[in-house]
Amino acid sequence: MDERTLRQADRVLSIGTWMIVAGAVVFSVLTVTPLVRSVTPEGWGWTAPILPIVVDAAVVIVVRLDAALARVGGHAGGWPVLLRWMTGLMTLGLNTAGSWLKGDAVGVAVHAVAPLLLIVSSEASLAYRRALTAAVVQREAEQAAEKAAREQRQRDREQAERDREQRRIDAEERRAREEREHAARLAREEREHQAALAREQAEREREREALRLERERAAREQQAREAEQQRLAKERAERERERLQAEERARREQQARAREQAAERRRQQLLAAGPATVKQEEATARATVAAAFEADLSVRQAAELCGWSVGWVNNRYNDLREGPALTGVAS
Repeated sequence: MDERTLRQADRVLSIGTWMIVAGAVVFSVLTVTPLVRSVTPEGWGWTAPILPIVVDAAVVIVVRLDAALARVGGHAGGWPVLLRWMTGLMTLGLNTAGSWLKGDAVGVAVHAVAPLLLIVSSEASLAYRRALTAAVVQREAEQAAEKAAREQRQRDREQAERDREQRRIDAEERRAREEREHAARLAREEREHQAALAREQAEREREREALRLERERAAREQQAREAEQQRLAKERAERERERLQAEERARREQQARAREQAAERRRQQLLAAGPATVKQEEATARATVAAAFEADLSVRQAAELCGWSVGWVNNRYNDLREGPALTGVAS
């Protein structure tokens, strides 16, 4: 049974119980009042309704409190049971006393219906209420268990969601960490690559610088060798030129000595020829005059050797005295 059905059953039970109580109370007041008035002293007849009202009030209290206790699942002990049965028996006795005193069995049976119905309905309603209360409690327990289960499932889902979120966060953090590590590794490799390139570039620069220096040294050595070769060639050329010059000087000196020797022989021949008997040709005469001039002969002696006049010979001597140029011309 669901909670709505239980509440509807409790409401029907309450309405039915109070209808029975109300009917029993009204019937009891109407039945018991004449009986009480008949045994009440003169002048106190107006108090006759008090007794059934009091008894019925006790019945109402018992029914109401039992219903309240049954709703909360409580139990008041033995006194409420005693009060319930005592009020029930009192109502039964008061309602059937009149007919019983008259010996009316049918009246006793008729007047016993309402009290017995009140007593049984009270007990039955109490049992019903306790059963309903137990059902309500069980239902509430089931609902509480279902709620707890739902809450647990909700907590499990939330925990699972938190776990998934945590796993997602962990995965993202791990992925971010891996990306950072990958980026750091790439950056480190890039730095190492750049450093390697820089070292290679520096090594190439050093090699190029060394090669340049080697080329410059080789060029300087080549220039030095060329300069040395040029110097040696120049020295060789200078020595060759000096040798050639020396040879030329020697050749010229030799030629000069040969010429001098030839001239000397010519002079000797001219001087050895003695006085000319015939006037010599001008060229021969000039040579004879020159030889006489070099031999430091007098003008007259030279004139005798060449056969020319003293004046002409004197003029030739003057020419020879003026310089080598004229002498060359005369020669």
